[in-house]
Order: sequence, then C-alpha cells, then structure tokens
Amino acid sequence: MRRTDKEIKDPEIISRIISMCQVCRLGLAKDNIPYIVPVSFGYDGSALYIHTATTGRKIEFFEANPNICIEFEHDVHVKAHESMPCNWSFSYQSVISYGVIRELSEPTEIIAALKLIMRTYSEKDWSFSEADIASIRVWKISIDSLTGKNSKRKID
Repeated sequence: MRRTDKEIKDPEIISRIISMCQVCRLGLAKDNIPYIVPVSFGYDGSALYIHTATTGRKIEFFEANPNICIEFEHDVHVKAHESMPCNWSFSYQSVISYGVIRELSEPTEIIAALKLIMRTYSEKDWSFSEADIASIRVWKISIDSLTGKNSKRKID
C-alpha cells in the first residue's frame, strides 16, 4: 500500500469494517476481460460465502478463473473543498481482499454458509428446504490476504 500511514493492520478492526458492510464487490476476470459485481455475503473471519443463481455470468467467470478480488467499503463521505475542485476527496474505510473461490457441494456446508449469509442481514435463525438449496449455488472464497485502509480520523 502506497499510503502506509492509512493502512489498517489490526485484523479485529478489519473484521469490524467488513461486518458493517451491507455489500461487497467481487473483481473477476475471464479471457482478459474484467467484471465487477456487487453481492451479499457472509464472513467467518477467514472465508467469505456468497450465493448465486444456478447459471449466469458470475459463474462463467468463477469457472474460468477462481482467483477473486473483493472490495468492502464503509462510511463513505465526500470531502469537498470550497475553492479547489482538484482538492476534493473521500473519507472512508475500506478492505481489499484476495482469495480463491470454490463451490460448496455438501448440504451441511451449504446450509451453514446460507445461515452465515443470513446472519449478516437478519438476527432470525433461518431454515432451508431441499427445494431452496436446489434453486441456488453456494460458494466459499478462501481469503489469502486482507488489507485495510482508513481515510478518516483515527480508529479506536
């Protein structure tokens, strides 16, 4: 990271930023073509879990190249400058992650991942039927690295 003064190294702070995000963006590549897509997610501290439809563009990219870049951002605000347009900036916290994606196939793993995803957005303990599971695909992204950046005030 170029701005080491803004780097977040504490894994607890990085996890806290991730937990405050409603969406993350996946950076994918296939045949030298980039693709960025926002997704809902569940995070367990070492892996990210997502679900998809049974077919689609994301899946084509996953299967062509399992290497993924993930972007999280939290508390984004424009920092305007009164007289100099090139001095405008943003205040934010972000996390960039790299990992490898694979599809889950075991029903117990799928259900655990879906429950984790749902806990990100709801306190309810959800159950999933066989029909629910048959209508989607569930994926695990094993995280190789996480880098946090704080473009705000000091973090506690």
